[in-house]
Amino acid sequence: MKLIRHGASGDEKPGLVDARGGLRDLSGILRDIAGAGLSRDSLDRLARIDPESLPLLPPGTRLGPCVGGTRNFVAVGLNYADHAAETGAALPAEPILFNKAPSCIVGPNDTVILPKGSAKTDWEIELAIVIGARASYVHANEALRYVAGVCICNDLSEREFQMERGGTWTKGKGCPTFGPLGPWLATLDEIPDLKNLSMSLDLNGKRMQTGSTATMIFDVPQIVAYVSHFMMLEPGDVITTGTPPGVGLGMKPPRFLRSDDEMVLRIDGLGEQRQRVVAFDDWTAKVAAGEPTH
Repeated sequence: MKLIRHGASGDEKPGLVDARGGLRDLSGILRDIAGAGLSRDSLDRLARIDPESLPLLPPGTRLGPCVGGTRNFVAVGLNYADHAAETGAALPAEPILFNKAPSCIVGPNDTVILPKGSAKTDWEIELAIVIGARASYVHANEALRYVAGVCICNDLSEREFQMERGGTWTKGKGCPTFGPLGPWLATLDEIPDLKNLSMSLDLNGKRMQTGSTATMIFDVPQIVAYVSHFMMLEPGDVITTGTPPGVGLGMKPPRFLRSDDEMVLRIDGLGEQRQRVVAFDDWTAKVAAGEPTH
Protein backbone atom coordinates (compact mmCIF):
# COMPACT_ATOMS: atom_id res chain seq x y z
CA MET A 1 0.00 0.00 0.00
CA LYS A 2 0.87 3.63 -0.46
CA LEU A 3 -0.48 5.54 2.52
CA ILE A 4 -0.88 9.30 2.64
CA ARG A 5 -2.03 12.03 5.00
CA HIS A 6 -3.97 14.91 3.52
CA GLY A 7 -5.50 18.22 4.50
CA ALA A 8 -4.50 21.37 6.34
CA SER A 9 -1.25 21.42 8.30
CA GLY A 10 -1.85 20.06 11.79
CA ASP A 11 -5.24 18.61 10.82
CA GLU A 12 -4.23 15.88 8.37
CA LYS A 13 -6.45 12.89 7.72
CA PRO A 14 -5.43 9.40 6.51
CA GLY A 15 -5.67 8.21 2.93
CA LEU A 16 -4.13 5.96 0.33
CA VAL A 17 -3.11 5.94 -3.32
CA ASP A 18 -5.15 3.63 -5.57
CA ALA A 19 -3.79 1.56 -8.46
CA ARG A 20 -4.39 4.40 -10.93
CA GLY A 21 -2.67 7.02 -8.77
CA GLY A 22 -5.90 8.48 -7.38
CA LEU A 23 -5.89 9.76 -3.82
CA ARG A 24 -8.52 8.19 -1.57
CA ASP A 25 -9.78 9.20 1.87
CA LEU A 26 -9.46 6.72 4.75
CA SER A 27 -10.77 8.96 7.51
CA GLY A 28 -14.03 6.99 7.80
CA ILE A 29 -12.03 3.86 8.64
CA LEU A 30 -8.84 4.96 10.39
CA ARG A 31 -8.05 7.80 12.75
CA ASP A 32 -4.55 8.50 11.41
CA ILE A 33 -1.42 7.02 9.83
CA ALA A 34 0.14 7.07 13.29
CA GLY A 35 0.54 5.01 16.44
CA ALA A 36 -1.64 1.90 16.44
CA GLY A 37 -2.64 2.63 12.85
CA LEU A 38 0.86 1.51 11.82
CA SER A 39 0.66 -1.92 13.49
CA ARG A 40 0.82 -5.10 11.44
CA ASP A 41 -2.83 -5.89 12.23
CA SER A 42 -3.92 -2.41 11.15
CA LEU A 43 -1.95 -2.54 7.91
CA ASP A 44 -3.34 -6.01 7.15
CA ARG A 45 -6.91 -4.70 7.63
CA LEU A 46 -6.25 -1.73 5.36
CA ALA A 47 -4.81 -4.01 2.68
CA ARG A 48 -8.13 -5.85 2.48
CA ILE A 49 -10.06 -2.67 1.64
CA ASP A 50 -11.09 -2.09 -1.97
CA PRO A 51 -9.64 1.37 -2.73
CA GLU A 52 -12.45 1.97 -5.23
CA SER A 53 -14.88 1.96 -2.30
CA LEU A 54 -13.20 4.99 -0.75
CA PRO A 55 -14.01 8.64 -1.55
CA LEU A 56 -11.71 10.33 -4.05
CA LEU A 57 -9.96 13.45 -2.84
CA PRO A 58 -10.40 16.62 -4.90
CA PRO A 59 -7.57 17.79 -7.16
CA GLY A 60 -5.10 20.08 -5.44
CA THR A 61 -5.55 18.50 -2.01
CA ARG A 62 -2.51 19.23 0.13
CA LEU A 63 -0.42 16.23 1.13
CA GLY A 64 0.94 16.34 4.66
CA PRO A 65 3.82 14.32 6.07
CA CYS A 66 2.99 10.66 5.45
CA VAL A 67 3.22 9.71 9.13
CA GLY A 68 1.90 11.42 12.26
CA GLY A 69 2.73 11.25 15.94
CA THR A 70 6.50 11.04 15.47
CA ARG A 71 8.32 11.30 18.78
CA ASN A 72 11.83 10.26 17.71
CA PHE A 73 13.28 11.56 14.45
CA VAL A 74 16.69 9.92 14.17
CA ALA A 75 19.19 10.41 11.33
CA VAL A 76 22.26 8.52 10.17
CA GLY A 77 25.29 10.47 8.96
CA LEU A 78 27.84 9.50 6.30
CA ASN A 79 26.03 6.27 5.43
CA TYR A 80 26.82 6.24 1.70
CA ALA A 81 30.34 5.30 0.67
CA ASP A 82 30.31 7.69 -2.30
CA HIS A 83 29.02 10.58 -0.17
CA ALA A 84 31.70 9.96 2.46
CA ALA A 85 34.26 10.10 -0.34
CA GLU A 86 33.00 13.47 -1.62
CA THR A 87 33.29 14.96 1.88
CA GLY A 88 36.74 13.45 2.46
CA ALA A 89 35.50 11.53 5.50
CA ALA A 90 36.60 8.05 6.52
CA LEU A 91 33.98 5.30 6.38
CA PRO A 92 32.40 4.97 9.82
CA ALA A 93 32.90 1.72 11.73
CA GLU A 94 29.44 2.12 13.30
CA PRO A 95 26.44 4.22 12.25
CA ILE A 96 26.77 7.92 13.11
CA LEU A 97 23.52 8.99 14.79
CA PHE A 98 22.03 12.41 15.44
CA ASN A 99 18.56 13.78 16.06
CA LYS A 100 16.30 15.97 13.98
CA ALA A 101 13.53 17.80 15.81
CA PRO A 102 10.11 16.21 15.18
CA SER A 103 8.82 19.78 14.85
CA CYS A 104 10.75 20.13 11.58
CA ILE A 105 8.53 17.54 9.83
CA VAL A 106 6.40 18.96 7.01
CA GLY A 107 4.62 17.73 3.91
CA PRO A 108 6.45 16.66 0.75
CA ASN A 109 5.55 19.79 -1.20
CA ASP A 110 5.49 22.36 1.58
CA THR A 111 7.65 25.46 1.40
CA VAL A 112 11.16 25.17 2.86
CA ILE A 113 12.14 28.16 4.98
CA LEU A 114 15.75 29.28 5.15
CA PRO A 115 16.38 29.85 8.88
CA LYS A 116 16.97 33.33 10.23
CA GLY A 117 20.67 34.12 9.70
CA SER A 118 21.23 31.13 7.41
CA ALA A 119 24.01 31.25 4.84
CA LYS A 120 24.62 27.55 4.15
CA THR A 121 21.36 25.58 3.95
CA ASP A 122 21.89 22.35 2.00
CA TRP A 123 19.78 19.58 0.49
CA GLU A 124 19.98 15.80 1.16
CA ILE A 125 17.68 13.24 -0.42
CA GLU A 126 17.30 10.20 1.84
CA LEU A 127 15.37 6.99 2.31
CA ALA A 128 13.45 7.19 5.59
CA ILE A 129 12.22 4.27 7.70
CA VAL A 130 8.90 4.51 9.58
CA ILE A 131 8.62 2.30 12.66
CA GLY A 132 5.41 0.29 13.08
CA ALA A 133 5.95 -1.52 16.39
CA ARG A 134 7.83 -0.85 19.61
CA ALA A 135 11.44 -1.89 19.09
CA SER A 136 14.11 -2.36 21.73
CA TYR A 137 17.29 -4.45 21.42
CA VAL A 138 16.15 -5.83 18.07
CA HIS A 139 18.32 -8.25 16.08
CA ALA A 140 19.00 -7.28 12.47
CA ASN A 141 17.51 -10.56 11.23
CA GLU A 142 14.16 -9.55 12.74
CA ALA A 143 14.34 -5.79 12.26
CA LEU A 144 11.98 -5.51 9.28
CA ARG A 145 9.15 -6.90 11.43
CA TYR A 146 9.23 -3.57 13.25
CA VAL A 147 9.07 -1.43 10.10
CA ALA A 148 5.72 -0.13 8.81
CA GLY A 149 7.23 1.19 5.59
CA VAL A 150 9.57 3.67 3.96
CA CYS A 151 9.33 7.09 2.35
CA ILE A 152 11.38 9.97 0.95
CA CYS A 153 12.96 12.45 3.35
CA ASN A 154 14.77 15.67 2.51
CA ASP A 155 17.27 15.92 5.38
CA LEU A 156 17.78 19.66 5.03
CA SER A 157 20.87 20.89 6.84
CA GLU A 158 22.23 24.31 7.75
CA ARG A 159 25.96 23.60 7.43
CA GLU A 160 27.22 26.63 9.38
CA PHE A 161 24.94 25.77 12.31
CA GLN A 162 25.90 22.10 11.98
CA MET A 163 29.66 22.35 11.60
CA GLU A 164 30.87 25.80 12.66
CA ARG A 165 28.86 26.61 15.78
CA GLY A 166 30.28 23.97 18.15
CA GLY A 167 28.49 21.10 19.81
CA THR A 168 26.53 18.51 17.86
CA TRP A 169 25.14 18.26 14.33
CA THR A 170 21.63 18.66 15.75
CA LYS A 171 21.96 22.46 15.63
CA GLY A 172 21.82 22.45 11.85
CA LYS A 173 19.31 19.67 11.36
CA GLY A 174 16.07 20.50 13.13
CA CYS A 175 15.11 23.97 11.92
CA PRO A 176 11.44 24.46 10.96
CA THR A 177 10.57 22.74 7.63
CA PHE A 178 13.87 20.78 7.58
CA GLY A 179 12.13 17.38 7.44
CA PRO A 180 9.74 16.95 4.47
CA LEU A 181 8.34 13.38 4.46
CA GLY A 182 6.33 11.67 1.73
CA PRO A 183 4.43 11.93 -0.56
CA TRP A 184 3.44 8.48 0.65
CA LEU A 185 4.49 5.79 3.09
CA ALA A 186 5.09 2.62 1.07
CA THR A 187 4.61 -0.63 2.95
CA LEU A 188 7.45 -3.07 2.41
CA ASP A 189 5.51 -5.26 -0.04
CA GLU A 190 5.62 -2.28 -2.43
CA ILE A 191 9.44 -2.25 -2.43
CA PRO A 192 11.00 -5.47 -3.76
CA ASP A 193 14.61 -4.54 -2.95
CA LEU A 194 15.49 -1.91 -0.37
CA LYS A 195 19.15 -2.32 -1.34
CA ASN A 196 18.66 -1.22 -4.96
CA LEU A 197 16.58 1.96 -5.07
CA SER A 198 17.60 4.74 -7.45
CA MET A 199 17.35 8.23 -5.99
CA SER A 200 17.82 11.74 -7.34
CA LEU A 201 17.51 15.42 -6.44
CA ASP A 202 17.20 18.24 -8.96
CA LEU A 203 17.73 21.91 -8.13
CA ASN A 204 16.07 24.38 -10.50
CA GLY A 205 15.89 21.66 -13.15
CA LYS A 206 19.56 20.64 -12.83
CA ARG A 207 20.52 17.23 -11.47
CA MET A 208 22.52 17.54 -8.24
CA GLN A 209 22.23 14.13 -6.60
CA THR A 210 22.15 10.77 -8.35
CA GLY A 211 22.57 7.71 -6.21
CA SER A 212 21.36 4.31 -5.12
CA THR A 213 20.74 2.60 -1.83
CA ALA A 214 23.21 0.00 -3.15
CA THR A 215 26.05 2.19 -1.83
CA MET A 216 24.68 2.38 1.73
CA ILE A 217 27.28 1.29 4.28
CA PHE A 218 24.66 0.11 6.81
CA ASP A 219 21.39 -1.21 5.38
CA VAL A 220 17.85 -0.80 6.71
CA PRO A 221 17.77 -3.86 9.02
CA GLN A 222 21.20 -3.01 10.43
CA ILE A 223 20.15 0.58 11.12
CA VAL A 224 16.88 -0.34 12.86
CA ALA A 225 18.66 -2.91 15.02
CA TYR A 226 21.49 -0.53 15.87
CA VAL A 227 19.27 2.40 16.84
CA SER A 228 17.07 0.11 18.95
CA HIS A 229 20.07 -0.61 21.16
CA PHE A 230 20.31 3.05 22.17
CA MET A 231 16.65 4.09 22.49
CA MET A 232 13.13 2.70 22.56
CA LEU A 233 11.59 3.13 19.11
CA GLU A 234 7.82 3.62 18.99
CA PRO A 235 5.25 3.40 16.16
CA GLY A 236 5.50 6.53 14.05
CA ASP A 237 9.15 7.16 14.79
CA VAL A 238 11.30 7.97 11.77
CA ILE A 239 14.90 7.04 10.96
CA THR A 240 16.36 8.75 7.92
CA THR A 241 19.27 6.77 6.57
CA GLY A 242 21.83 9.04 4.92
CA THR A 243 22.35 10.69 1.55
CA PRO A 244 24.21 9.86 -1.69
CA PRO A 245 26.76 12.28 -3.22
CA GLY A 246 25.89 15.62 -4.76
CA VAL A 247 25.14 17.83 -1.76
CA GLY A 248 25.90 21.52 -2.01
CA LEU A 249 28.66 21.27 0.61
CA GLY A 250 30.61 18.91 -1.64
CA MET A 251 30.56 21.16 -4.72
CA LYS A 252 33.55 23.28 -5.70
CA PRO A 253 32.78 26.00 -4.84
CA PRO A 254 29.98 25.00 -2.46
CA ARG A 255 26.45 25.87 -3.58
CA PHE A 256 23.77 26.44 -0.96
CA LEU A 257 20.03 27.08 -1.20
CA ARG A 258 18.69 30.53 -2.02
CA SER A 259 15.21 32.02 -1.90
CA ASP A 260 13.06 30.95 -4.89
CA ASP A 261 15.10 27.79 -5.55
CA GLU A 262 13.05 24.66 -6.29
CA MET A 263 14.02 21.12 -5.32
CA VAL A 264 12.55 17.95 -6.85
CA LEU A 265 13.34 14.64 -5.11
CA ARG A 266 12.59 11.12 -6.39
CA ILE A 267 13.17 7.55 -5.17
CA ASP A 268 12.05 4.41 -7.01
CA GLY A 269 8.57 3.42 -5.86
CA LEU A 270 8.31 6.30 -3.40
CA GLY A 271 7.11 9.11 -5.64
CA GLU A 272 8.27 12.70 -5.81
CA GLN A 273 8.71 15.69 -3.53
CA ARG A 274 8.75 19.27 -4.84
CA GLN A 275 9.70 22.17 -2.56
CA ARG A 276 10.08 25.89 -3.13
CA VAL A 277 12.58 27.72 -0.92
CA VAL A 278 11.82 31.03 0.78
CA ALA A 279 13.99 33.22 3.01
CA PHE A 280 12.91 33.69 6.62
CA ASP A 281 12.17 37.40 6.21
CA ASP A 282 10.09 36.80 3.07
CA TRP A 283 8.19 34.07 4.86
CA THR A 284 7.33 36.26 7.85
CA ALA A 285 6.20 39.01 5.48
CA LYS A 286 3.83 36.58 3.74
CA VAL A 287 2.42 35.43 7.06
CA ALA A 288 1.89 39.04 8.17
CA ALA A 289 0.09 39.80 4.90
CA GLY A 290 -2.13 36.74 5.21
CA GLU A 291 -0.79 35.22 1.97
CA PRO A 292 -0.72 31.44 1.34
CA THR A 293 2.44 29.87 2.74
CA HIS A 294 2.31 26.36 1.22
